Amino acid sequence: MSRIELIATCPMGLEAIVAREIRDLGYNEVTVENGRVRFIGDELAICRANIWLRTADRILVLMGQFKALTFDELFEGTKALSWPDWIPNDAEFPVEGRSHKSQLSSVPACQGIVKKAVVEKMKLRYGTEWFAENGARYVIEIALLNDIATLTIDTTGYSLHKRGYRKLATEAPLKETMAAAMVLLSRWRVDRPLYDPFCGSGTIPIEAAMIGWNIAPGLRRSFPSEEWGNVPFKLWEQARDEAYDAVRDDVPLNIVGSDIDGAAIEVAEAAAKAAGLTKKIKFIVEPVAKARPRGDYGCLITNPPYGERLGELKEVEQTLRQLGAITAPMPSWSMFVLSPTLQLEHYVGRRADKKRKLFNGRIECNLFQFMGPLPPRKPREGN
Repeated sequence: MSRIELIATCPMGLEAIVAREIRDLGYNEVTVENGRVRFIGDELAICRANIWLRTADRILVLMGQFKALTFDELFEGTKALSWPDWIPNDAEFPVEGRSHKSQLSSVPACQGIVKKAVVEKMKLRYGTEWFAENGARYVIEIALLNDIATLTIDTTGYSLHKRGYRKLATEAPLKETMAAAMVLLSRWRVDRPLYDPFCGSGTIPIEAAMIGWNIAPGLRRSFPSEEWGNVPFKLWEQARDEAYDAVRDDVPLNIVGSDIDGAAIEVAEAAAKAAGLTKKIKFIVEPVAKARPRGDYGCLITNPPYGERLGELKEVEQTLRQLGAITAPMPSWSMFVLSPTLQLEHYVGRRADKKRKLFNGRIECNLFQFMGPLPPRKPREGN
């Protein structure tokens, strides 16, 4: 096994949760940065991270970092890296790029320079002038930030939030990674009720059920690095076997999602079925004013509608007041609400115990955390 420096990218605000997930996988050399977490792993770590991480977007192999103020510096710095150690001579290797606060601001030009430098390095190893690019896919990224070039290869393909269970979606779906983060940041445990009165296509209840049953989110999808020679397929088989063995599908779930939109509930039920959770989550067509969460010491975890125009904003205000009304007679429950609405505490009639800034896509939000009491501890057997 090799010692490989990896990067898990993530939305701003989720870095600490991603770092905790990585440590839970057994990788302890972790560095938290804005929008990403760097960690040291091996080939098996590529498989485990892609299959297990709930709140990350992509897993990248870090090829190198260097200062690049000119195209010559970018070319020479890129050519100096060990591309043929990863990329075989028949590989497809497109280059993607982005630049922020850097002298080299033309992304297409930077992509072209990087591609040319990688080709020149590979010519030296493989002794050929032309590459067919008809093999496995290795997406290279050049990211420039404050004149520092970071060169990576993407192991993930389409983002990790695409678990594979959601074939359809409502108009403004919450990403699976953010839904999972909301559950992980809450006090919810599998022996407590969970309710989402604005469940839409069911993302929060489904992610909660997957957490409750310890179902790895990437278990049902594929990754381009499964075709890489550097990551033997037996390692993918090992990681998937570990994940299947870790599932706890005998644990009872008490998870309910409701929404006023019947079509959204149909989408939610189809997604739950695709996730292997048929009849394990209860979905109800119901306006928030009639929602009646049952049980004690539960967690209400939700992402209410936002609204942008004046009429919609008034509807949002009314909706949030109704949310406050249904939760008022639930003193043992905790509530976790993701919203950009700064007046949310005023509308629900309670002051949050904590607020955490998160980004739902490009929308700056707060996760308002209203903490109820913890359930009483169960007496130990024999006492």
